[in-house]
Amino acid sequence: MRPRFLFVGDSMTIGSAGEHTWRYRMWQHLDAALGPGRYGIVGPRTTLYDPEAGAPVSTAYADPAFPEAARAHLAGWGEGWLHMAPLIGDAVAEGGADVLLVSLGLIDLGFYTNSDQTVENVRAFVAAARAANPRVRAVLLPVIPNVRAEEEPPFAAECARFNELLAKTVADLDHGTSPLLLASPPAGYDLRADTYDGTHPGPSGEHKLAAAYATALHQAWGLGAPYRPAP
Repeated sequence: MRPRFLFVGDSMTIGSAGEHTWRYRMWQHLDAALGPGRYGIVGPRTTLYDPEAGAPVSTAYADPAFPEAARAHLAGWGEGWLHMAPLIGDAVAEGGADVLLVSLGLIDLGFYTNSDQTVENVRAFVAAARAANPRVRAVLLPVIPNVRAEEEPPFAAECARFNELLAKTVADLDHGTSPLLLASPPAGYDLRADTYDGTHPGPSGEHKLAAAYATALHQAWGLGAPYRPAP
């Protein structure tokens, strides 16, 4: 099988102008672990967020050699489970995606929904993805450490509660023909070393996010290999 990966996320996944993004690190890993041409990266979007324009219109990736086809994604600045649940069905159907790598939740909890409401959107997202591809697989990342949670104990508690509910939801919805997997938070993630503003990953954070997905794929499904940062 030639897996087709779809990256789904918020501002940490789309990235902004001048960044590599963890998607780029994951592309390097997949090329090394699976081999060029033995997998696909799909999605309806390819751009980065441009802070000056206030819109996702930038193509200024840090490495201009990042192939156009590998830049595909379904991620947006300020978008969460609430926004992606209505979009995921079409994205899976149009791209033929069969492995979803999802990093969502922080935006929802910060601006739109509480943990209970957010989990309902997770369920709607999974249902829509499966309606488009009944055999779709997904790796879901919990809400990872962030500066707001560090500074606001009530928000930290809400993030922790959502992560507990997410783990229960993944266990509840997981089944053999369409498995769900909860990735472990990036090991040793440090807001000062791994982000540039307490939320968005810098180069080391990008590697740690990619490693979280690579480890989950390899350990749970035997897909790929252990993560080794490209030179």
